[in-house]
Amino acid sequence: MWCNHVQVKTTNPKKYSVRPNAGIVLPRSTSDIIVTMQAQKEAPVELQSKDKFLLQSVKAPDGSTAKDISPEMFSKEAGNIVEECKLRVVYVVPQRTPPIPEGSDEGSSPKGSASDNGNSNGFAVTRAFNDSHEKSYEEKKLAEEVEKALQENRRLREELEQLRVSASKKSGGISFKVMILVAILSILLGYLLNR
Repeated sequence: MWCNHVQVKTTNPKKYSVRPNAGIVLPRSTSDIIVTMQAQKEAPVELQSKDKFLLQSVKAPDGSTAKDISPEMFSKEAGNIVEECKLRVVYVVPQRTPPIPEGSDEGSSPKGSASDNGNSNGFAVTRAFNDSHEKSYEEKKLAEEVEKALQENRRLREELEQLRVSASKKSGGISFKVMILVAILSILLGYLLNR
């Protein structure tokens, strides 16, 4: 009987914590791996990320332990058969939860039971968390709208400048071609009169 040695790698180890990042998965069983994203200073402008994860799996003899796992086991150059699965990170906006009426005590726990030492209760923390996510989502949308407006403004300024240039060419009275034609005719006329 065989078991699988599993290893998880990320392109951005400073941003993500993977626990456990290596382990053993027995046949017909599962294993939970927890990926935790570190707190970000600012919300991502777009819901796209270049971060990726690489999940590698290697067959190992039955009875092997987590101590037997080594980086060399996952090297294809050593002739090992390594199965790989690449996962990319996708940011998802949390869905809005329906508001709970504040006056409704029916079906809820008594006030203060979730907080004995003066700390806020779980509902308040969850509500504050949801409010902050809603605000960051709204801020992101507003930032996108501002960026679109700035791009439109730049485009309109460029178009206005092009119109000014073309208008100045037309309002000059005499075009460059006409001036060259007059100069050539003047030279020919002067040559003929001096003969």
